Amino acid sequence: MKITILGAGAWGTALAIPLAHKHQVTLWGRNAQAMQAADRQRENSLYLPGFPLPEGLAVTADFDAAVRHVCDDPADSLLIAASSVSGLRELAGQLRAYPIPNLVWLCKGLEEGTRLLPHQVVQEVLGPQLAAGALSGPSFAQEVARGLPCALTIAGADAALCERVVAAVHGNNIRIYSSDDLIGVEIGGAVKNILAIATGVADGLALGLNARAALITRGLAEITRLGVALGGRVETFMGLSGVGDLILTCTGDLSRNRRVGLGLAQNKKLDDIVAELGHVAEGVRCAQAVRALAREKGVEMPITDAVAAALFDGVSVQEMVARLLARDAREESL
Repeated sequence: MKITILGAGAWGTALAIPLAHKHQVTLWGRNAQAMQAADRQRENSLYLPGFPLPEGLAVTADFDAAVRHVCDDPADSLLIAASSVSGLRELAGQLRAYPIPNLVWLCKGLEEGTRLLPHQVVQEVLGPQLAAGALSGPSFAQEVARGLPCALTIAGADAALCERVVAAVHGNNIRIYSSDDLIGVEIGGAVKNILAIATGVADGLALGLNARAALITRGLAEITRLGVALGGRVETFMGLSGVGDLILTCTGDLSRNRRVGLGLAQNKKLDDIVAELGHVAEGVRCAQAVRALAREKGVEMPITDAVAAALFDGVSVQEMVARLLARDAREESL
């Protein structure tokens, strides 16, 4: 199968590595100098250092050539967008000039300003007729690149596309499950990043494992409430893109969003924390969008509210914790 991955960041590069062992894969990045260096050195030293690129993996900054790689054989090809949510609209706009066969995206979050999920952005730009879907689930780029076991979900309304993604990606220690609950999968992937910031704060303040467990559990309730309100199914949030991704992002040391929370607990400024990361932390970008969307839908999300207040309203992390602990007792439910 011919596969093109648009976006040579850590996750796009990590996925390209195992796929290149069994498919004709092209990895595109917009930084021409970095792509030339990666092709020459056979390592993406800018975004995923330390992991050799397979010899069969084509690395390029030529957007036209990368896209035409899959357009030339639409019956047996797959186009994957590995941009951030903030870059998805621009990338989709570039694709309008091509007869692309399909589109699968890896990003998790909501678009700032519009508060749209990735599939809504894609539909606005490329239309609802395109076979499209989200590949999501608990996955750290470094572990995928290392070949460690991983399980993901491909979600979309087009059953044939889901089957194609399973055929392409399943194997090499990666298991792929399919779902038609695109909204649920995308909400799980977006909101868990915000909750990981909260967990990082709790860990940074040494509030203990009991507090971490409480945040993860009640955070799952928040994800489910919002997801159901938007049309997702409860069972989706019990799966890989719900509780699975939530646990990984809230507890793993490789989690960028958790590291944001750890930095806030050290009284670091948000701009300094993001600069230190050197990568996108989607929980920061979509916290305000999720807070606004929840209020619009009348969905109670106290942990999300607290995180957004700490990030953008000048509320200290100590006050953030105090507000959560001061909430009235209630029945445990969604």
